[in-house]
Order: sequence, then structure tokens, then C-alpha cells
Amino acid sequence: MKQIIQQLLTGKDNQTYDLGRVSWLVGMIAIIGLAFYEVMHNTVSLRELAESLGIVSAANGASVAMKQNAEPQ
Repeated sequence: MKQIIQQLLTGKDNQTYDLGRVSWLVGMIAIIGLAFYEVMHNTVSLRELAESLGIVSAANGASVAMKQNAEPQ
């Protein structure tokens, strides 16, 4: 499991951690955690949840794609 997480969060060389990928993970965990909190205390809008997950996924996917040539070999 540790190896899978490392491969998700590192660049091409699987050694250097990528700030864009780490921020993606933190953003996704934050959104899911806040949605869980809202479910426990109120109701959660599935539309807003889907929008926030889509925005974080698209923004971080674009940032990783834009800097793919700058990653260490």
C-alpha cells in the first residue's frame, strides 16, 4: 500500500514528491472529510459535492499536465 501511495504522489522517477499531486490528495481528503462532517450534522448537497470534486480534480490534473516536461528524469 505504501508503494502505491508513493507512486501516486511522486514524479516520473518515483523518488521526488510532487507538490501538485500532494495538494491534490490533501484537497480530496479535505472535501471528503467536510462532506462527511456535513452528513453527520446537516444534509449535504450532492451537486455541490460533485462540483467541488470536479474542480479539484480538473485543476490538479491540469497542473500536473502543464509541468510534465519539468519533472526530473
